[in-house]
Amino acid sequence: MTDRPYVIDVMISAKAIAARIEELSEEIASEFEGTDKLVVVGLLRGSFVFIADLVRELDLPIEVDFLEASSYGDGMESSREVRILKDLRGAIEGRDVLVVEDIVDTGHTLSHVSKLLQSRNPARLKTIALLDKPSRREVDFRADHIGFEIPDEFVVGYGIDFAQRNRNLPHIGKVRFTDEA
Repeated sequence: MTDRPYVIDVMISAKAIAARIEELSEEIASEFEGTDKLVVVGLLRGSFVFIADLVRELDLPIEVDFLEASSYGDGMESSREVRILKDLRGAIEGRDVLVVEDIVDTGHTLSHVSKLLQSRNPARLKTIALLDKPSRREVDFRADHIGFEIPDEFVVGYGIDFAQRNRNLPHIGKVRFTDEA
């Protein structure tokens, strides 16, 4: 799949992402004001850059944990089968939890993870996604906080990969195959 030649066109600049994260952090800080500690759960691997920038902006007591879920493998299409590859290290019962996702596409992953974590009885559980593709939704699920709504394009950068490539781009870019007419 990655043997096809492609270019990446900038869709959302690093500057726009930084500005939006600042706004989102203010929303989240307000929502969780008074918490004794917010457990910020990053969904690996795509959210690692987003979660790092987000927690640095949050003026709250924070604990960070990670959960790895997969529904893509190395392809461009969701398999719709969500597998938990790495679970949380700590307990979340009775705690405030914010689940951080890179992109909500079909909705299967974030819906599955939210149900799983809700079954562990957190005090509050909220979700945030950097990107949302509502036109691709197959599950009735919407993140509580969304950075950017985007059209149905295959994107990379800012932690999001294409077959483990392009995670290091500072912006969100649209993948365009150069062998297509």
